[in-house]
Amino acid sequence: MEFFREATGWKILDSYLLRKFLGSVVYAIALLMTIVVIFDLSENIQRFMDKGVPVGQIITGYYFNFIPYFINLFIPLFTFISVIWFTSKLSSHNEIISILGNGISFQRFLRPYLVGSIIIMLVSLLLANLVVPHTNARLNEFKYAYFGRAAISTTNIHVKNDSHSYIFVERWDRRQDQGYFATYEAFSQNQVVDKITAQTMRYDENTGHWLLHKYVRRQIVDGVEYVTTGDYLDTTFNVLPVNFSQDVFYSETMPYKELRQFIREEKRRGSNLVASYQIEAHKRVSNPLGIIIMTFLGVSVSSRKNARGVGVHIFIGMGLAFTFIFLQQVSTVFSVSGGLPPVLGTWIPNIIFLAVTIVLLKMAQK
Repeated sequence: MEFFREATGWKILDSYLLRKFLGSVVYAIALLMTIVVIFDLSENIQRFMDKGVPVGQIITGYYFNFIPYFINLFIPLFTFISVIWFTSKLSSHNEIISILGNGISFQRFLRPYLVGSIIIMLVSLLLANLVVPHTNARLNEFKYAYFGRAAISTTNIHVKNDSHSYIFVERWDRRQDQGYFATYEAFSQNQVVDKITAQTMRYDENTGHWLLHKYVRRQIVDGVEYVTTGDYLDTTFNVLPVNFSQDVFYSETMPYKELRQFIREEKRRGSNLVASYQIEAHKRVSNPLGIIIMTFLGVSVSSRKNARGVGVHIFIGMGLAFTFIFLQQVSTVFSVSGGLPPVLGTWIPNIIFLAVTIVLLKMAQK
C-alpha cells in the first residue's frame, strides 16, 4: 500500500473522497434494492402463498437471483446521482474551495473519482457478463418450477433453413412447441422451386422430423409445376423448436462469450432478432463504460457551489439522467426497427454525453 501511495502520489484526501464516493453508491443501491424488494414482495406475496413456495426458496431461488439484475440495471444511474449528492455536500460546506485553494488542481481533484468509477465499472462488467446471465437463468427456472412455463407466443418469425431455403411461421406457441401457418420456400436462381404451406408444424423429438398438418406443396421441375396436398407430411428441416421460440430475453441468460457465438449462429440462420441480440451484447460493454462518463458529468454539475443548495444540483442531475435514458430508448428503437446499426444505437448516448461532459468539465470550477 505504501508503495502504491508513493508511485501514484495518493493522499489521505484521495482516500477520503474515494470512501465518500463508493459509500454513497453502496448506500443508494442498498436503499433502492430495499424499496424494490418491498414493492415486489407486496405484489407477489399472494402468488407465492397460492403456489405454496417455501420461504427459503423465495429468498434464495427468487430474490437472490432477482436483485443482481436490478443492481446492474440501475448502477450507472445511481452512481451518477450519488456523485451529485456527495459532491454537492462537499461544495456546500466549502470543502472543494478549500481543496482547490491549497494548490490542488481541478484535474488532480478528479483522481479519486476516476479510481472509484473504474472500480464500479469493473463490478458492473462482472455483473453484466457473468453473474446476471446465470441469475436470470436460475430465476427463469424458479418461475417455471412454481408458476408454470409462460405460454408466450412469438409472431412473424423468419428462420434460415440453409443457404437456399427459408421457413416462415406466423405464430409460434412456446407452450405447445408448435407453429401455426408455416411456410417453407426453397430457391434456385432467384426463383421459388419448392414451396410448402401448412396450418401447423410440430417437431417429433423421437425421429428428429417435422410433422406438417394440412399442407399444400408446390414444386417446379423442368418448368412444370406439381401440386400435392394432404393431411400430414413427415419431413426434415435444419432447424429445431428452440430456433422459433427464442426472444430478446433469451439472450439475457447467456454469458458474453456464449452470446457472441449465439449471434453468429443466428446471423447464419437469418433470424429477425439479430439486431436485438446485438444490442444486448453492446449494452453489456457500453453501460459499464458509461459509468465513468456519468461520474465526471456528475462532478461537473455539482462541484460549483450554489446559493440554493444541493436541491438545484439534484434537479439538474435528474434532468440529465432522464435525458440519457430517453436517448437510450430512442436509439434502441431505431436500431431494432429504424435501420440504425446496433453498435451506433447502443453507443450514441455515451458519445453525446461524453461530449457534454467534456464541455461542462472545461466550464467547471478550477
